[in-house]
Amino acid sequence: MKKLKKVLFVLLGLLLLTIIGVAIFLNSLKPDYGGKKTLPGISSEVTTYFDSYGIPHIYAKNEKDALKALGYVHAQDRLWQMELLRRVAKGRLAEVFGEDMVKTDKFFLSLGIDDHTKKTVSELDKDSEAIVLTQAYLDGINEFVKNGPTPIEFYLTGLEKEPFTIDDVYNAVGYMAFSFAMAHKTDPLLTSMRNKLGDDIIKDLAITSDTSTVWIKNYKGVKTDTLGTQITASVTAALENLPIPMLEGSNSWVLAPDKTKNGKVLFANDPHIGFAQPSVWYEAHISTPTYEKYGYHMAGIPFPLLGHDRNLAYGMTMFENDDIDFYYEETNPTDSTQYKTVEGWKNYEVVNKTIKVKDGKDVAFTYRKTHHGPILNNIADQITGDRPVAMSWIYTKPKNKVMHALHGISHAKNMEEFKSALPNIHAPGLNIMYGDAEGNVAWWASAQLYQMPDSLSTKFILDGASGKDEPLRYLDFSENPMAENPPWNYVYSANNQPDSISGMLYPGYYLPENRAKRIVQLLDAKNDWDKEAMSEMILDVTSPVNKEVINELIKLFDVTHLSGKQLVLLDSLKNWNGEYTLNSTSPVIYHRTLYQMVKNTMEDEMGPEMFKQFLSTHLFKRQIAWGAQMKEGEWWDNINTPNVVETREDIVMISFAQTWESLVKDFGDDPSQWTWDKVHTLEHQHPFGQVEWLRKYFNVGPFPIVGTREVINNLAFPYDETGFYKVNSGPSTRRIIDFSDIENSISILPTGQSGNPLSKHYKDQAEMYVNGEFRKMMMNKQEIEETAESVLIFY
Repeated sequence: MKKLKKVLFVLLGLLLLTIIGVAIFLNSLKPDYGGKKTLPGISSEVTTYFDSYGIPHIYAKNEKDALKALGYVHAQDRLWQMELLRRVAKGRLAEVFGEDMVKTDKFFLSLGIDDHTKKTVSELDKDSEAIVLTQAYLDGINEFVKNGPTPIEFYLTGLEKEPFTIDDVYNAVGYMAFSFAMAHKTDPLLTSMRNKLGDDIIKDLAITSDTSTVWIKNYKGVKTDTLGTQITASVTAALENLPIPMLEGSNSWVLAPDKTKNGKVLFANDPHIGFAQPSVWYEAHISTPTYEKYGYHMAGIPFPLLGHDRNLAYGMTMFENDDIDFYYEETNPTDSTQYKTVEGWKNYEVVNKTIKVKDGKDVAFTYRKTHHGPILNNIADQITGDRPVAMSWIYTKPKNKVMHALHGISHAKNMEEFKSALPNIHAPGLNIMYGDAEGNVAWWASAQLYQMPDSLSTKFILDGASGKDEPLRYLDFSENPMAENPPWNYVYSANNQPDSISGMLYPGYYLPENRAKRIVQLLDAKNDWDKEAMSEMILDVTSPVNKEVINELIKLFDVTHLSGKQLVLLDSLKNWNGEYTLNSTSPVIYHRTLYQMVKNTMEDEMGPEMFKQFLSTHLFKRQIAWGAQMKEGEWWDNINTPNVVETREDIVMISFAQTWESLVKDFGDDPSQWTWDKVHTLEHQHPFGQVEWLRKYFNVGPFPIVGTREVINNLAFPYDETGFYKVNSGPSTRRIIDFSDIENSISILPTGQSGNPLSKHYKDQAEMYVNGEFRKMMMNKQEIEETAESVLIFY
């Protein structure tokens, strides 16, 4: 018995030592927010104060030292995120996650981002300030890579850390540029729809610009076959497994002094990006004798994409311009290595790539290119048929000056300097929003726009052989839409249709007017805005458009076929104001009925696969209000019931009945229990959170959350048969900058500042975000020093 006790004590001791060892090991992997560290190459000491949310406030004697320190602290909180982001364009995700990512790697390799980067980097002036500062930032990252603790994700994947290069920075920008695009989901699909269904039925889709919607107004000082479905499916399949988020939309509005209570500019911005853990933005405040900026950084990019100082503030939304075109190419019938052009037959360029696969053999990958771009037919298994389709993307065409643009806007001292940097942004298309302490407000659409032949729709696959469907000219930046200090005293953007561009309505994938209409409605109503009112507005969850859709549909109900409970519910729908709160039932009824109505209207003509792809496009969002107003048309008739011709009224009643049945099944027969909090939830997913036993350690949430698709507080979700709405994108930050009280400007992140799951700042803002709370963006040095949680000194 004594021997058994001794053995048990020994085993217990070993277990305790193991637990202590694991705890010590895990503790060693945490970010180090305090103490002193050597940082080779800096010219003088750099002091970094971390506030109570883990945001670094970096004070240095010069900007090069500050950027080196930024690189280090950014890497210690976000190295895993940086690693994933740089791998996308290089086709190196399968190297981490295995064969499931091979299709994704093929797709991104074929886009040519990495090849374009190599050309760009080979032509850089390495002595320009933008590149010198970028290299300083990379030196800081690489010091952490070399001597800092290895993030736990590297241990779990067996991945070795590698130094970062300037190629990685440009590839990160290239991924950002592509993730803004929508044409890859839409153009091939629309072509396939037209081929399958014909022009008569396609005309009832909201494809072209809607002249009745709310437009962003210009002010320049004066008044003013099945292949398509297969391509869309293949692109969707390539993107759906991405371990990093896609950029989705955004809101911003900037109020001139005459619209504010304190007579100073107020600035608001909430970029809409796919939710993931860690979240997209890393906040950092840099202060040197010649430069200061409170900025929001993407992983591996040295200059903030969003930022402010005491002089000016800037942010962005997606422009949604059409910067990708698809072309049918014609292969030489006697020589398959050639394709037709107006100058004669040309040789296809053949590109060979190799994809390394974790726990598998290398995959050799070959694709063809024309002067338009890559041929998509060999890039994914879903694409069959011999008719080649090439993708032409503006990002890979002109000389890439995007990094110089980011340096320029982050270092501008005034509106003119700021504007002068914007022509360097050729892609992605961005609405750049601006406000300053002098009282200026402005909006500029920045992108390399081009004019196509009259009456040509770039929403369909074009003719690549004839030369008739090519751009006629590139527009000068001065022709882009913009508004500078307009007489209505504000600028805004909600990804909606801009006013005419060089005398034409520029093709794009603009979102419906829902958010724009609400923003304009609220801004026009008062002229005494302050920070508190702006913070309420940025959290607004009311949709006047959804209310209008309900009002239209309710007219079609045959109440003689409804039960007493259904009549009560219908009455509550009539009185619904379009607001999305957690305890409301009308939103649940609306969205389930809407989905069933769209499905019952369109899936029979499209077929299941095409309908699934349609739901993922901006076109579907535009179709909702448009379609509800469509009184007649072929869409309403169900082609699967040849002896019956269904009407709009029939579809609405069938859809409501299906909704009622599904809700009784899911929540019981008491309609008061059919509340929004039960169906609308947010969980921030880490790539490792897909493994069930790791989910609670890496994912954040789930939380019931207010809001919905296309309200100002845009908490969006995909539609499917379940009737449960798992939020997958929304405000990646909410920022409100008040030039009457700049040091008390406010913001929030969706989860936390750190991407390290062992950090206390991994999710310390998550509940605040869900509850609609804010925190200060601190800029006062005395306050920062007095309240700092820790201090890290580099020497």
